[in-house]
Amino acid sequence: MKDIQSYVHQHKDRFINELIELLKIPSVSADSAYQKDVLSTADAIKASLEKAGCDHVEICKTDGFPIVYGEKIIDENLPTVLVYGHYDVQPPDPMNLWKSPPFEPVIKETELHPEGAIFARGACDDKGQMYMHVKALEFMTSTNQLPCNVKFMIEGEEEVGSVNLSKFVKTHQEKLKNDVILISDTGMISKDTPSITTGLRGLSYVEVEVTGPNRDLHSGLYGGAVANPINILCKMIASLHDENNHITIPGFYDKVEHLSDDERAQMAKAPFSLETYKKALDIEDVYGEKGYTTNERNAIRPTLDVNGIWGGYTGEGAKTVIASKAYAKISMRLVPHQDWEDITDLFKTHFESIAPKGTKVVVKPHHGGQGYVTPIDSVGYQAASRAYQDTFGKEPIPQRSGGSIPIVALFEQELKSKTILMGFGLDSDAIHSPNEHFGIWNYLKGIETIPLFYKYFTELSK
Repeated sequence: MKDIQSYVHQHKDRFINELIELLKIPSVSADSAYQKDVLSTADAIKASLEKAGCDHVEICKTDGFPIVYGEKIIDENLPTVLVYGHYDVQPPDPMNLWKSPPFEPVIKETELHPEGAIFARGACDDKGQMYMHVKALEFMTSTNQLPCNVKFMIEGEEEVGSVNLSKFVKTHQEKLKNDVILISDTGMISKDTPSITTGLRGLSYVEVEVTGPNRDLHSGLYGGAVANPINILCKMIASLHDENNHITIPGFYDKVEHLSDDERAQMAKAPFSLETYKKALDIEDVYGEKGYTTNERNAIRPTLDVNGIWGGYTGEGAKTVIASKAYAKISMRLVPHQDWEDITDLFKTHFESIAPKGTKVVVKPHHGGQGYVTPIDSVGYQAASRAYQDTFGKEPIPQRSGGSIPIVALFEQELKSKTILMGFGLDSDAIHSPNEHFGIWNYLKGIETIPLFYKYFTELSK
């Protein structure tokens, strides 16, 4: 495409400032205290799509937060690209670990980003990456180089399970009709090694509650005589892995996809330094399922992790009690062919069965989604690969991700189209963590690369 680099360079400061303004809005979907801010963000996205060149934009109400839908249809006979993203963000906690306020974006230089990175909640996941698509559309419409039709579906509940988006997709199939779905909510290997995500893990997320006595008890008068729910919960959780870090839930691995030695060898070609990995995380050694490498453990193998655990007294000083209840939030990342609802049922049955007498266990499913694999011989993948080759000067590596975007499998089921995952983040961007950031170089490189996907997808679809 003509003049794309010069256009991005010319409007660089404006692109950055617009993103910063968007990041200032605390659109935390998980916390009702931020409800007005989430709704304000939807309004801001609508205005941005209108300015970028969409002919029609609407805020579609759901039972939760709204979906922003936009479209630019230039010719019904041309292919249609559906862009998906989300405008909600993770809670910023723990606040004390942020080096700058999470909703007061600042630009700082880092070792990986000497040109600067924007530090703020949502900078990479997913406001920054979503907004690349808005600016890419602006370039194509303002220079009259949009080669095909485009639709946008930007939701506000991705971080809480996309429950209402599922309903929206199922009831608006004609509105969302497309030839390929384009998403930037993943990452790439490095700034000099581009990659395209070809697989996502599924997810099952549950909350567990263990109840012992009917009230908090004095730990001196009752200690050793009644079951302590916190102790019990810790033992139950510890039993979910064996000495090889293999998950012990009966039936958990029955449908796990096992990659061939050749496929594992292809994965191993991706540049990876274990020492750099450990240094970046400040850990002495890695940890995980025996028999698999680090990159295999976090991409092609299922996992079970405790995301939060609490109970009893956690305030300042001491309070000697045996708590009546203890709680934990647990996520299981799943690989293709593992059905998240089946896994949730297996977990519930097993966890309830290992509770000792004197306790009661409640397992509350939260949300989940299926895994996804996209073929590398599809028109969409080939178009993305050519786009990266143009802007990075080298062919991207296909790579499976350990993350989950539960809605992707539903897209294929309901809309009958493949999803292409063109992510520009890095593993070091601290998504879901304090000090989340997104490199300015990555942000602008995404805006340069995305229009080329449209160009090649249109050409290859003829």
